[in-house]
Amino acid sequence: MKLSKKIAMIAIAAVVAHGLAFAGGSKDSKATEGKVTLKVLNYLDMTSANSADEIKILWDAFSAANPDIIVEREDLFNEPFHQKVEAYAAAGQIPDVIYAWPSGRSTTLHTKNLLKDLTPFLQKDGLIGKYTAFSLKPQGGGYLGELPNGVTQTHVVYVNNAVLKDCGLTPAKTYEELKAQVPVLKAKGYETILMANAEPWVMQSCLFSDIAGRFGGDGWSDKILKGEAKFTDAAFVNALKFVKALYDDGVLSKNTLATSYGDVVGQFATGKGAYYIDGDWRVGAYITDKSTGQALIPPAKQASDISFMVFPAIPGAKINSSSSVICGTGWGMSASIPAGSAKEAAAWKLIKWLESQEIQTWRVETGAAATPSRTDIDLSKVKIEPMQQKIGSFASQYKNTTVVIDGVFAGPVYDPLNAGLQEIGLGSKTPEQVAAAVQKAYEEWKAAQ
Repeated sequence: MKLSKKIAMIAIAAVVAHGLAFAGGSKDSKATEGKVTLKVLNYLDMTSANSADEIKILWDAFSAANPDIIVEREDLFNEPFHQKVEAYAAAGQIPDVIYAWPSGRSTTLHTKNLLKDLTPFLQKDGLIGKYTAFSLKPQGGGYLGELPNGVTQTHVVYVNNAVLKDCGLTPAKTYEELKAQVPVLKAKGYETILMANAEPWVMQSCLFSDIAGRFGGDGWSDKILKGEAKFTDAAFVNALKFVKALYDDGVLSKNTLATSYGDVVGQFATGKGAYYIDGDWRVGAYITDKSTGQALIPPAKQASDISFMVFPAIPGAKINSSSSVICGTGWGMSASIPAGSAKEAAAWKLIKWLESQEIQTWRVETGAAATPSRTDIDLSKVKIEPMQQKIGSFASQYKNTTVVIDGVFAGPVYDPLNAGLQEIGLGSKTPEQVAAAVQKAYEEWKAAQ
């Protein structure tokens, strides 16, 4: 399904419009008189296909349709974004509208009540039924601090079947099968699994959260939070030991610890490895960029060569056939905006636009979101490429879901885990040492609450 004529016309009007104060535009007093100014912190990866189009479709279109609202937007991505959020929070100067996670990386925003509860706004406008019940559940602060784009599967194994075929292999169903493929792939110059482990969050979010759930079983994180279990218990330590085994067995190369999140995309696209582990959102990096007409993986190859699966069955795990799943990212409003003010109305208007049927449909079309939170989008009618179609049905690939660790525990707890996972890969710490460090961090965090 193409973008509605309404959005297209608004976007075109935005491009030719002059004199609109926007994202660093004119701040002349006459130009801003009688208008509301919104400061916005946006999460934008300019390396993804169609990212440049976002400026026109989302932001220019909104400004064109709402000349009485001036949007001053700041675009950041990955760690610089999160560092800026923490700096804003420490200074008590949260932007009026901010991109946020339901917990985890946005824990500070939620637990310090720096965001408004958006439920009353949805209720007032009769929009509750327009979003899935899962997406409207209370978040990190016990309330709906951000309106999510959808549901996020943080653990996905991307499979290059052409590479496997070149080596006479098929996708591994068990870890023993996967380990046996390592020398076969290596003999032909291929890596087994590609990952961007230079960034500390990737291993934890995209693989270890699922591994911890497999070894810990259903409700493992709740047991820790209730004081019924510890990070130093055998289940969690065994999960960490499995990470060590991945490196020891050569399934994961230590080279991944120097591979950045931006570089790994090209490695998979050019067939450097048989498997690649990331979240469902990363599909957006491979599809056709409308501005260039080019795709990192052409649609024909997407259809013939690429498939998705979860990590193979792990011996000794309590569960298998699982993926780590969490409510998606979205948009929140600063709690410092006066209730009933013109700025509050403008901020809510912007958030509604950013999570509208039109924009969420555009996100699906461009690969920015695999599973939307809106209930009024018919995915069967959305024009998408093979990788998007396949990731859209990825949930059928697994029977169990596991929690995302940085979505359950606070930063002071998962930060030492993130670092510890890298240290296990480097061989500078043992699984037992990492488990002890995480337990110590958890106890200190709990005592401070």
